Amino acid sequence: MLLPHLLHTFYRLEPLRLLLISAILFFSVSHQLSATTKFEFTPEAKKAYDLVLSLRFNEARSTIFQIKFEDPDNLIVYYIENYIDFFTVFINEDKEEFKALEKNKDYRLDRIKQGDKDSPYYLYAQAEIKLQWALARTKFEEYFTAFTEVRAAYKLLTKNQKRFPDFMANKKSLGILHALVGTVPDSYKWGIKLLGGMEGTIKQGQQEIKEVIEYARRHEFIFEEETRVMYAFLMLHLKNQDEAAWNIINSGSIKNNNNPLSCFALANIAMRTGKNDAAISILEKCPTGREFMPFHYLDFMLGLAKLYRRDTDADVYIKRFLSNFEGRNYIKEAYQKLAWFYLLNNDITGYYLNIALVRSKGEKAIEPDKNALKEAKLGELPDKTLLEARLLFDGGYYKQAYNLLKAKSEGSYQKKKFQLELNYRLGRITHKLKTLDEAIVYYQKTIDEGSGESYFFACNAALQIGHIYEELNQPKKAKEYYNLCLSLKPDEYRNGLHQKAKSGLNRLKS
Repeated sequence: MLLPHLLHTFYRLEPLRLLLISAILFFSVSHQLSATTKFEFTPEAKKAYDLVLSLRFNEARSTIFQIKFEDPDNLIVYYIENYIDFFTVFINEDKEEFKALEKNKDYRLDRIKQGDKDSPYYLYAQAEIKLQWALARTKFEEYFTAFTEVRAAYKLLTKNQKRFPDFMANKKSLGILHALVGTVPDSYKWGIKLLGGMEGTIKQGQQEIKEVIEYARRHEFIFEEETRVMYAFLMLHLKNQDEAAWNIINSGSIKNNNNPLSCFALANIAMRTGKNDAAISILEKCPTGREFMPFHYLDFMLGLAKLYRRDTDADVYIKRFLSNFEGRNYIKEAYQKLAWFYLLNNDITGYYLNIALVRSKGEKAIEPDKNALKEAKLGELPDKTLLEARLLFDGGYYKQAYNLLKAKSEGSYQKKKFQLELNYRLGRITHKLKTLDEAIVYYQKTIDEGSGESYFFACNAALQIGHIYEELNQPKKAKEYYNLCLSLKPDEYRNGLHQKAKSGLNRLKS
């Protein structure tokens, strides 16, 4: 009823007033159409970006709404807003939510394309939005579309780099893509063919990201924390430099009591570099509350870290994750780890009850879930001593793990799998304890006896010997073992192991 009433009132106006109102409307519209658009991290835009990275989405949305109202020509707001959708999809792993939020992508890209083409953010913001959605798609196995978006983003970033060679934000994103190109596992080679024109090396990417971090030390740089996290993961996964990764992420702008996302990054690196006690401390102090988007995976991380340390309350956090998380990944793995908890606490019934749930709960899209399902289908009770040593090793408690296994021998086990695992575990432990000659002996024995098996032990043993010879500056022998790793095709962890072997060969080439 409101619209007809307004039209009726409008047409009853006398001609002079109608002409005046028309002139005012024309001036207003003309002003909006001719206004100069911009991409600017104003104080309010910086506030919105910080709130998003803190997972304080309600406050971020309020600030974004304010920017759209008070500074409508500042199109950087659409780039910041896309972070909210990305983190929501990536953390929640809800397919319906993903499909609903995906509709925002093209609208934001269209708005950004209306912006100032002479701004370094014009192409950069488009590329970043495409990269974020590409990464989100991997949660739902939409690899073809994801690879297509990566290729488009790469082209935009490359073009932008030529136009603005000193634009550090662009160098951050292009650097990580350059580093990743040469390490794609064989099973995803079709993606590289699709991504024709993409090239780069780990060394090139590392140098570019390092340059950005050096710049951030001397200048105010809004993406400093984001870049530091990227660099730490690059050093850990592609350069195989654990201590460097931890030092990078444990210094600078990242504060472990600031927000759940920082806690995730810090604890993740800590757990992967043998600093499990630090990871537990970080996760236990992680802020929670209604102002933050729920990040239930942090409960699983804490439960896992406590399982490594053999804490008696590890199951509490794994169960909390399983009760609250409604996504698709890590569910099978969580039930597997819960089963391990019960086994280590001599509750065989608890083990079988939870390992049975691995079959019926969650998806099998990622390797940890696939491996959990394989154990569930196998129906074989793990050896308690080997399992405990594995968990202690994963937590960085190397001496405890060694003391647990040193009294064992191959004769202690009848099953070939357990014999292989014993040598493999002792190789891994002595490697971390820096007794490298001893480690090579155990690794080589694993390779000699296990190369024809479907287990991952021999494949990773070859990778680790490659690491040792690379560290000892014997590139020829390192290359030999990296290639051996690539020649083995285990049922478990194949993609990750092969990617690391390719990273090693890439480093030697550089």
